[in-house]
Amino acid sequence: MAHRIPHLIQHLLLAALLALGSSAATASENDLPAAVNLAAEAAQANRAGNPLIVLFSRSDCKYCETVKRDYLKPLGKDPHHRGVLIRQINQDSDAVLTDFNGGKTTQAAFASAENIKLVPVVAFYGPNGNQLADRLVGAGVADYYPSYLESAIEKSAAALKPR
Repeated sequence: MAHRIPHLIQHLLLAALLALGSSAATASENDLPAAVNLAAEAAQANRAGNPLIVLFSRSDCKYCETVKRDYLKPLGKDPHHRGVLIRQINQDSDAVLTDFNGGKTTQAAFASAENIKLVPVVAFYGPNGNQLADRLVGAGVADYYPSYLESAIEKSAAALKPR
């Protein structure tokens, strides 16, 4: 009997580790490309007539996972939105990032400078780092979120067109 308890504990620990590993894999599979150089990425998006769409996220944010999985990842595959560029900035990441002015910072510092308090936040940037539409804060109501996202993209694209 004494040998069964440690064996049972080993099985429980192994099961817990496997469960943790599979949930971490799901989160990383769902990640969008990380922002690396906002100036270059915004210029690339602008050449296609689109805003740079940035998701501000955190590694432990389940609502961020919903926004990525249900709205932003499908958007990147939609032929209606060809050339759309979506990047992710993690509020809790020290990954190096080049800002819109060419300065070096981190993802966390940039999120703080942008006054990101709660996540998820989807922001729409022009080539100079100017915000082209209101941010989408939170995961919103599933029935309306696609409409809010589409409206913000259209408003941003219109703001990029020469007058």
